[in-house]
Amino acid sequence: MKKALGYILFITSFLLWGFIAALPFFPLSIANIALLTTVILVISESLFAISLFILGKAFWEKIKSRFKWKGMRNK
Repeated sequence: MKKALGYILFITSFLLWGFIAALPFFPLSIANIALLTTVILVISESLFAISLFILGKAFWEKIKSRFKWKGMRNK
């Protein structure tokens, strides 16, 4: 149950980033879009951090390994 919650928070944090891209298509003023963008960014980053706290260091290492360039050597 705890691990499932971590994955749900992780996925939700990325879905919120996608919602930011859709904000300009809503009939909102620029000030409201800026405010919503800021709020969504803070919430998204918070959910990401909480999900990493729940899922642990092994999950973080797995994420980092996906983004490492294969041509680099480990020194």
